[in-house]
Amino acid sequence: MAGSLSLVLSRGEKIKTSIMQAIIKTFKLPDGREVQIETGKLAKQADGSVVVKVGNTMLLATVVSNKEAKEDVDFMPLSVDYQEKYASTGSFPGGFFKREARPSEYEILISRLVDRALRPLFPEDYHAETQVIISLISGEKNTNPDAFAALAASAALSVSDIPFHGPISEARVGRVNGQLVINPSVSDMEFSDIDIMVAATIDNIVMVEGEMKEVSETDLIEALRIAHDAIKIMCQAQLELAAMVTKSSPKRTYCHESNDEDLQKTIHDFSYDKIYEIASRATVKHERSDAFAAVKVALLETISEEDRGSKMGMIKRYFHHVEYEAVRNAILDRRSRLDGRKLDEIRPIWSEVDYLPSVHGSAIFTRGETQSLTTCTLGTKLDEQTIDGAVFEGKSNFILHYNFPPFSVGEARPNRGTGRREIGHGNLAMRALKPVLPSREENPYTIRIVSDILESNGSSSMATVCAGALALMDAGVKITKPVSGIAMGLITDPKTDRWAVLSDILGDEDHLGDMDFKVTGTADGITACQMDIKIDGLPFDILAQALEQARLGRLHILNEMSKTLQSSRADYKPHVPRIVKMTIPKEFIGAVIGPGGKIIQEMQRETNCTIVIEEVGEFGIIDIVAVDLASIEAVRAKIRGIVAIPEVGTVYSGKVKTITTFGAFVEILPGKDGLLHISEIEWRRLKDVESVLKVGDIIDVKLIEVDKSTGKLKLSRKVLLPKPEGE
Repeated sequence: MAGSLSLVLSRGEKIKTSIMQAIIKTFKLPDGREVQIETGKLAKQADGSVVVKVGNTMLLATVVSNKEAKEDVDFMPLSVDYQEKYASTGSFPGGFFKREARPSEYEILISRLVDRALRPLFPEDYHAETQVIISLISGEKNTNPDAFAALAASAALSVSDIPFHGPISEARVGRVNGQLVINPSVSDMEFSDIDIMVAATIDNIVMVEGEMKEVSETDLIEALRIAHDAIKIMCQAQLELAAMVTKSSPKRTYCHESNDEDLQKTIHDFSYDKIYEIASRATVKHERSDAFAAVKVALLETISEEDRGSKMGMIKRYFHHVEYEAVRNAILDRRSRLDGRKLDEIRPIWSEVDYLPSVHGSAIFTRGETQSLTTCTLGTKLDEQTIDGAVFEGKSNFILHYNFPPFSVGEARPNRGTGRREIGHGNLAMRALKPVLPSREENPYTIRIVSDILESNGSSSMATVCAGALALMDAGVKITKPVSGIAMGLITDPKTDRWAVLSDILGDEDHLGDMDFKVTGTADGITACQMDIKIDGLPFDILAQALEQARLGRLHILNEMSKTLQSSRADYKPHVPRIVKMTIPKEFIGAVIGPGGKIIQEMQRETNCTIVIEEVGEFGIIDIVAVDLASIEAVRAKIRGIVAIPEVGTVYSGKVKTITTFGAFVEILPGKDGLLHISEIEWRRLKDVESVLKVGDIIDVKLIEVDKSTGKLKLSRKVLLPKPEGE
């Protein structure tokens, strides 16, 4: 026994020693909440791992990066995955297998937010495959864990030996009761008119995404300032944590690129002027790409066959650098665009609605070489999307899907299903339109918007917003105001302190530029935004100009849209199912449904309606759905009959359900039968009931008595008939 006790003590000491190896950094958010970052305790075989704890919410972040890069890889192969473990909130996954499987759209969106914040901060010449995994391992229903995912990922990188120009962190900003709040609770967000996520280093903002309820540009800038102040605190805590760890673990050395300065100069000298000249003349997308390709072909002819075989990766990289430099200089020098537009000029726009005759609402929106064909479909509560997450559960009655087929950019490639980009673009458009939707009381429908991008050269997500607003109005959905969207770009030259803000950017301007800033809104304010910064530092004066230029561009696009359709149609189209609501006391829900659903199924079969019943508080809310309004009225009449209380002395038009030797049972209200005794059918004496009545007859009867003990109904027909003389 003593030996066993000694063993237990020995194990206990070992466990205690392991715990003591953990390094912990604690700090407080502006609202006083304590955040703890711990490393050295879990997942120690990863290159870097941390646990971030806020209250009872805990996130485990790990990062692993290969020691070497694959040959001929000239980019950063980074993957970021955010996953919520259902056990973290004491819940089970939905579905047949009852285990975490493919990531939900929500998890993909959070993964994208973290990825976009981290990716620009790796060294340009670092090409080793790197994987970041963030797992929610303990959660609270009132805490948004996504607000701390980037903090966890950046902290894991900071304590690793992986080269990283961080740290970064993210902060959610809400405006609750007029006050800007950092990382508000889930319950507080119900009262917020701002919901944006901001990522930044200690010096600069690098990413913004979120939705707003028609806020001003000034309010958005103030929200960014507040967010950055909080992020600085988080970044400083990571620097202090990294200092404790990296004393014995310096950043790794690497060499992932080979360079040939003579070859680089040769490529620059041959290509720069030619590319600059192409960028200086107004061209369309395919003409321009063909011209750039021709320069590359001519370049390759000047390079030896040996170098083309052994240094092709290097040649491609150097040519891209020349293209990057020449195009940007052409824009800054000439103050005009690749397609000849002014810096703030919007491409030509045309739109059309009601293009598809059989759908509930449709629109084509074309801006330059970008085109969206968008549909709006109106459904019932049965069509709502179920959200089954570890932290968030519920239903959504507004769905927006974005599709980006390869033909939209003139390519042929396998269709592998919906990618993360499509999910992200669809979510941005959904957030842009959501603030202008009518309330649930005004709009009984589940709405699904689908945007199919038919052409793309710059900001197809913003085309989706414009087409989506037009499709909603074409369908007759009473949105409060039309919404448009625009993508802004930025070209800078720190050496000469020159910069240019570009309105309605092309694909090339996005690829070669320093900023992709998408802004959506009504004539009165911003409803959503998404910004990715690719450079160190974005002064607030440049941001302010970009927002003002975006506002003017947004108003111009709204004006063009109004030429097609100014507001929602007065009514839905004839083939749109109509939904009529009824409210009944909760105790009658069972009577409407009937045993085994018999009554409600019979009503649906007889009227060709869809009937949806939902218990809300003390009431049953019924949606009656049909294209034919007469069918809806028939259902309403039946339901009113079911919930009605039979009154003595009232005359009812009833249906003979069954006949017996002593009388007939007549249904006077749905599900309510009364006995019409043989003596109450006529004034004269009858030998049998069948001589006067048969099953299915519709007759008028009067309720003459309700048995107080049994509730049985007694009916009379004869009292409604003239009494024969002498009786």
